[in-house]
Amino acid sequence: MSNTKTVMGQASNQYVVPLDITDVFSTYLRSGTGAGTSFSVSNGIDLNGEGGLVWYKRRTGAAIDHVLVDSERGAGYVIESNTTDYSRNRGWFTSFNSDGFSGNGQGNTNDSGEDYASWTFRKAPKFFDVGTISFDGSGVGSYSHNLGSVPGMVILKLTNTTGDWFVWHKDLTSQNYAMFLNATAASSNQGGWATYTDTAVSFDSSVFANDTAVVYVFAHNDGDGGFGPSGDQDVIKCGSYTGNGSTNGPEIDLGFEPQWLLIKNTGTTSQWRMMDNMRGLPVGGTDISLEANESNSETTDTNTANVDIKPNGFKITTGRGDWNNNGNTIIYMAIRRGPLAPPESGTEVFDVDSYSSNGNSNIFNTGFDADMNIISLTTGSIKFLQSRLNSGKYLRTNDTNAESNSVASVWNTASNVVNLKDGWYGLTPTTISWSWKRAPGYFDVVAYTGNSTSGRTVSHNLGVAPEMMWVKRRESTGVWGTYHSGVDATSPEDFYLKVESSDARVNDARFWNDTAPDDTVFTLGTHSQVNFSGGTYIAYLFASLPGISKVGSYSGDGTTDGSKVIDCGFTSGARFVLIKTSNTAGDWMVYDTVRGIVVGNDPLLSLNDTFAEATTYDNLIPNSSGFAVIQNTDGAYTTNESNHEYIFYAIA
Repeated sequence: MSNTKTVMGQASNQYVVPLDITDVFSTYLRSGTGAGTSFSVSNGIDLNGEGGLVWYKRRTGAAIDHVLVDSERGAGYVIESNTTDYSRNRGWFTSFNSDGFSGNGQGNTNDSGEDYASWTFRKAPKFFDVGTISFDGSGVGSYSHNLGSVPGMVILKLTNTTGDWFVWHKDLTSQNYAMFLNATAASSNQGGWATYTDTAVSFDSSVFANDTAVVYVFAHNDGDGGFGPSGDQDVIKCGSYTGNGSTNGPEIDLGFEPQWLLIKNTGTTSQWRMMDNMRGLPVGGTDISLEANESNSETTDTNTANVDIKPNGFKITTGRGDWNNNGNTIIYMAIRRGPLAPPESGTEVFDVDSYSSNGNSNIFNTGFDADMNIISLTTGSIKFLQSRLNSGKYLRTNDTNAESNSVASVWNTASNVVNLKDGWYGLTPTTISWSWKRAPGYFDVVAYTGNSTSGRTVSHNLGVAPEMMWVKRRESTGVWGTYHSGVDATSPEDFYLKVESSDARVNDARFWNDTAPDDTVFTLGTHSQVNFSGGTYIAYLFASLPGISKVGSYSGDGTTDGSKVIDCGFTSGARFVLIKTSNTAGDWMVYDTVRGIVVGNDPLLSLNDTFAEATTYDNLIPNSSGFAVIQNTDGAYTTNESNHEYIFYAIA
């Protein structure tokens, strides 16, 4: 099996595209619809053609076992990671599909009103494999795997009889050592019982005599992953660190930002901690975890944050034993956040929706897992901004306030929606929602801590130089320090703007250190608004992606006939447009096609104020390449005034 997906070309020609992490792994959240009702999870993973594993767990309510089903045993057969039970045909899941899996909701896999998580691992070289073993009368058996490399972690479970879940990890003392996924015990020496190579996993123990087992084989990429558009990216790491017992714990450099973590202390009794960015793995916020060895519902840790995600790995931020017991070796398996390839359409990464068009008071169906959302009322309100990386908190684009606790979680209830839940501030039929997904070349989010050092750099995963950046201090008041590549023709890095203010550009080297951002880092000066020592910050990075987004600028010429066309390189016009004057004072004006970009008056809201939507100004005209601007007659909210310089951001 090749580590590629085939894309058909003209006639009989073929070419192959390396796999993306989104092709082989998914965390998917859903709410149950009731026992006895069927359900399907469409997560984009081809389990029917390629095979793999689905790990499924109820997150809420009474304690319920983890359920694992795989393509080797068949969709009906389940085993539980927190028990020693054998494999049984429960019939809770009915099929593996080309884009996910289906179930019939029997048992505890679809209870009404309860929340569920599933983690899907597709078989693929350098990522994951699953097979079965039939042991002989001496307990000897093996599986010839297809990873193409020595595994980083192996899990074995007897299927015909009860027994522990044996786990081997490359950073245990030796191949003789193992742990038990269903137990909290430290690692222990099992004797000369197993061998792991780049072609097979083999076992020799009388304990397994005449038994059958399923084996899950996970890769460890070390510069040889072979994923992403160029086929040179790692997506899975199995490693370890030594605990120091401090809230300033170890920082692990994976070479990528993780979306999923499994962590276990090998030196003492501890839980198998499972965390992911869908349920909640924010920076400086409340982590949400499940334990592979427990049937309990998920734990929202209100005592302290345990893990902070970094653009290139993660940092331990607690001294607690499961994560950071002093002197112990803690092992982990980490899976990379995706996607690795730029999007192919704007609808993959941006959604604009309203209460009325959506038809639901609290759920906005984005069609993707959003990473940032801004909501407002068209009748006038605060502009609330929330993001996955600081889940459970919100900021306001119209003021300098520190972040506040969110009254309703947006991120951890279901996939492919923004769920504001009942009780969200001011939620009415006048609510408008704008949502972004992180993707290479388009949009990224980074959280960091300041150090007051001039020239400090912050890493990002945008893959190109950001053309617009919004930086906001989180724990204290502070302006929205804004960089825009169109704010000056020669040295935009010398200037900053403020999203919460209509003020014109300001020249101040203390913001960007007079240094333009590049494709891996952005640079900071010493200003407290972007780099106070110990201050916590979040940065939103935007870029131009051909056919999808455009960050740019233009000079107003005062024309009113629509001849001033802003060519964004689009084919069907802009769905979202943000415009501001840069050399003079002017609002951050937002237009979108849900409220109307039309021939005639175009409803607009301003990110920097709480005013009601203005509906009496004709500022834009639809144009297939982007949009056209006209100078309105009364001079307010202008988009094309002579001698004014404008910056903009548009999405197709």
